Amino acid sequence: MIKEYQIRVEPKVASSEQGILRFLSRSEGLGSDEVKGLRVLKRSIDARQRKIYVNLTVRVFINELPPDDEYVPVDYGQVDDAPQAIVVGAGPGGLFAALRLIELGVRPIVVERGKDVHERRKDIARISREHKVDSESNYSFGEGGAGAFSDGKLFTRSKKRGNWEKILNVMCQHGASTSILTDAHPHIGTDKLPRVIENIRSTIIRCGGEVHFQTRMDAILLSEGKAVGILTNKGERFDGPVILATGHSARDVYRWLWKNGVDIECKGIAMGVRLEHPSKLIDQLQYHSPEGRGQYLPAAEYNMVTQARGRGVYSFCMCPGGFVVPAASSPHQVVVNGMSPSTRNSAWSNSGMVVEIRPEDLGDNSLVSSQTIAAINDRLSVIGHRWDASSPLAMMYLQEELEYTCWLEGGMRQTAPAQRMNDFVEGVASADLPATSYTPGVVPSRIDCWLPPFIGSRLQEGFSTFGRNKKGFLTNEAALIAIETRTSAPVRILRDKERLQHVSIEGLFPCGEGAGYAGGIVSAAVDGERCAEALSEYLKG
Repeated sequence: MIKEYQIRVEPKVASSEQGILRFLSRSEGLGSDEVKGLRVLKRSIDARQRKIYVNLTVRVFINELPPDDEYVPVDYGQVDDAPQAIVVGAGPGGLFAALRLIELGVRPIVVERGKDVHERRKDIARISREHKVDSESNYSFGEGGAGAFSDGKLFTRSKKRGNWEKILNVMCQHGASTSILTDAHPHIGTDKLPRVIENIRSTIIRCGGEVHFQTRMDAILLSEGKAVGILTNKGERFDGPVILATGHSARDVYRWLWKNGVDIECKGIAMGVRLEHPSKLIDQLQYHSPEGRGQYLPAAEYNMVTQARGRGVYSFCMCPGGFVVPAASSPHQVVVNGMSPSTRNSAWSNSGMVVEIRPEDLGDNSLVSSQTIAAINDRLSVIGHRWDASSPLAMMYLQEELEYTCWLEGGMRQTAPAQRMNDFVEGVASADLPATSYTPGVVPSRIDCWLPPFIGSRLQEGFSTFGRNKKGFLTNEAALIAIETRTSAPVRILRDKERLQHVSIEGLFPCGEGAGYAGGIVSAAVDGERCAEALSEYLKG
């Protein structure tokens, strides 16, 4: 017999199967000899009150053994002689598109401009050690995409997007901890996710697919209004319909699409800074205790959101017990992101703190001043372009300008401008800076002066609100590290809502976060599966 129970217990009880069984024995009268197994189906922490509880949904196997697998595996067959399709990009959208194509009897050819996930580590380490950014192998480009080395959080729970439960099961099948099936905020960790990615690659190749690294798509081949293949930087041609899953930082792809008349549009994003606190302080605030998390609780998370003059100000990609990392994809940029290892045990906790920006805001002088326009035009003159607020690339140009400004402020290295949190709100210089997890180093900077007022003043208002709502959050123990610009794609590649093909090019399937249809690992993976299904139907039709 199988029974399920929803229980509310103290963290010590929830920390072990024995503790949960003892609780059920007292509350439900279950005997230890009749219970043959226990599975935790859902786990969440309730920290709203001073006394912390853990909410659990548990499945108890009474007088029968539980199944061997805690996840539902997918059977991947051989596709050696099947029709082929091209998948551009080996991030979560591209990898899960390739897996789904195999399920549907289509042979995927995956091309990735960066290196495999193992070799990527070396180039990423060089950013901190030598301040050198490889334009083809960095935190954004390479096997696994931007998510491989920026935390591995799996927050998506929207049923409208698709079968996210299957995505988590496939990750478990390829080596992820089964805890991601139960936790309210599942997290693999940057130390564990690369192995999962390598195992997915092995499945693709074992089934007859191909994966090509250091192979950049330089052009989409078009014939009679259809995408029929791609050309690469190596002069190779790959034929077949195309799933375009290049991620939100492949700006050369956006430029190629615009130049070649492929329909794209400017998309709203959010930009701001990384805010880093001591993790012990966040634990104390969130768990209402001077002792912090104690022995049985994880590093505390938070979610902050408010409105400032009609625009959202909110936390993004919160990384408890994590690190701030250098996420530039070209040498003359400084971009920051956050990540956490699976243990989430660093001395710091960070989050993006960003302001919503809409395409119509690009005409606002407090966001894009005449000086900013002049600076953008100076760099665009090399390719014969000029700033146009109505251009589909306008938001991207603003991203680039702020990242370049940040590079200059940081001393033309990967050193990042930083300012203490309360100093930023008060509009004063920081005489010194707290210790930080950002390994390339930080330099004091008047972020409040050079950040566009449209963003900076709203962040100041937002921080003041957060400080009032959570006493102790607004503090000079925390530091702002600039700049956070890669929250999502600045461009949307237009596609048909039903068939998922580009609105005017058959056989081209814009996919995932880079195309403007996802926001994170799981949602990108779900979109990859949907695009694979649409491509399979296209091949039949």
